[in-house]
Amino acid sequence: MKVLVVGSGAREHALVRALDLDPQVDAVVAAPGNPGIAQVARCRDVHPADGAAVAALAQEEAADLVVVGPEAPLVAGVADVVRERGIACFGPSALAARLEGSKAFAKEVMAAAGVPTAMAHVCTTGAQLDDALDAFGAPYVVKADGLAAGKGVLVTDDLAAARAHGLSYLDRPDGAVVVEEYLDGPEVSLFCLSDGDTVVPLDPAQDYKRLGDGDTGPNTGGMGAYSPLPWAPESLVDDVVERVAQPVVDEMRRRGTPFTGLLYCGLALTSRGLRVVEFNVRFGDPETQVVLARLASPLGVVLHAAATGGLADLGPLRWHDEAAVTVVLAAAGYPGAVRTGDVVDGVDDAAALDGVHVLHAGTATDAQGRLVTAGGRVLSVVGVGADLEEARRRACAGADLITWDGVQLRRDIALPR
Repeated sequence: MKVLVVGSGAREHALVRALDLDPQVDAVVAAPGNPGIAQVARCRDVHPADGAAVAALAQEEAADLVVVGPEAPLVAGVADVVRERGIACFGPSALAARLEGSKAFAKEVMAAAGVPTAMAHVCTTGAQLDDALDAFGAPYVVKADGLAAGKGVLVTDDLAAARAHGLSYLDRPDGAVVVEEYLDGPEVSLFCLSDGDTVVPLDPAQDYKRLGDGDTGPNTGGMGAYSPLPWAPESLVDDVVERVAQPVVDEMRRRGTPFTGLLYCGLALTSRGLRVVEFNVRFGDPETQVVLARLASPLGVVLHAAATGGLADLGPLRWHDEAAVTVVLAAAGYPGAVRTGDVVDGVDDAAALDGVHVLHAGTATDAQGRLVTAGGRVLSVVGVGADLEEARRRACAGADLITWDGVQLRRDIALPR
């Protein structure tokens, strides 16, 4: 099997790495990829959101499967164009991708499917925003309706900050925000594969959204993650499939927009029970880095089954017993104005450590061939060990060997909260 992976982040590097380990996968091509991905796959300079170019590349490469990593190409309909060319594609249609592309649409689907979630108001004017904030009270939860690269959510006790965050999105063309009740309790990420009918869950993970240790600082796209979750209820995965993922997949099929791909269920385990915080329609970053590090089943076979309606025949997924922890290294200025071009040292030293691998995201090579920062989240250092303590120790040891001017990281990933 030849697989084309669309995207250029650490999530895509994790996908490429896992696909490369699958004996059924003969070759992996990435578009556009990054310097780390280029070490294990052939990279082609095609824009991820250009559906026609992605489909043409898949045909040129005679790809048996296309895996679309990021959310923006999925919302833009790249998977639709690929499938129109008769090529198997892992990723939902543009209509199904609205589960991530519009928080308001996701709430509508959850209501129709009877899925437990936070009460919410959709606001399109400042007056509606003020009314919703007043109705729910603090802590205030304000979410951009559309895509915001994981940074469209604000949770705060500061009414002025909540209002300013909401207005910043309402001021945009067709701007809308969703104001929700605050959900207490720990959050969990559970990835569920779907072929439009059958749902197959992966193992859960937990990520860290805030920039600084102790969950301080601004929201980010994610600064680290770990899996498994020894504190989670044994029934969690079955409960999520039964009460969340399967009902949503059934509802999407009923609407004539079947969901094929990865349904990311962002969950809160509240004092009143399980609640959905959000849906994404693709592998999450950085949770993918730890979930795939633990997956023993061949990824290419699994994703091809999801893309071609074969999940019911797949059988239970197999998992390694080890735990995995990933620490994200971010560039100076992230998540605000990011400085790029800083020279990165120590990646090879970190990757040489036992139980450690390094995944690239915002990296590039300069004119002298040196690895440099080229984005907000630059690298993910993944540690795998017999338990979370060992995995965390290995991930942190690897992260400490990598340096550049202004590097930012958290040192409390996977510590008890």
